[in-house]
Amino acid sequence: MSDLTPGAPLEPLTYEITRADLVAYAGASGDHNPIHQDEEIALAVGLPGVIAHGMYTLALVGRAVANWTDEAEVIELGAKFVAPVVVPAEGAARVTVAGTVGERTDAGLTLALEITADGTKVLGAPKVLVRA
Repeated sequence: MSDLTPGAPLEPLTYEITRADLVAYAGASGDHNPIHQDEEIALAVGLPGVIAHGMYTLALVGRAVANWTDEAEVIELGAKFVAPVVVPAEGAARVTVAGTVGERTDAGLTLALEITADGTKVLGAPKVLVRA
């Protein structure tokens, strides 16, 4: 992690999410809300289609952070859900986590991130602090 210099860009990482991933996540998390699996219900409640679980999307951010920091201890990880990740029936949604290394303080190292799905910002005000 010593090579994470403040201001340095982080290699963008892209993860694919399929409908099968949503079924597996629902089983693991216990979140069986039908908007994550049933197109008809998702559309009926005004969504553009089946959407990924917000916490699944945030977990992908954690996965990227672990990759960049050699699995350093995460002190804080959070964001606001600003747009849904729509997962098509065929193929996959693509979530990209990118950013730069922020400042290093006594509390840890901050990362300034941008999280998009197929080009649309899906998580706002991300906050990441890792033990430096």
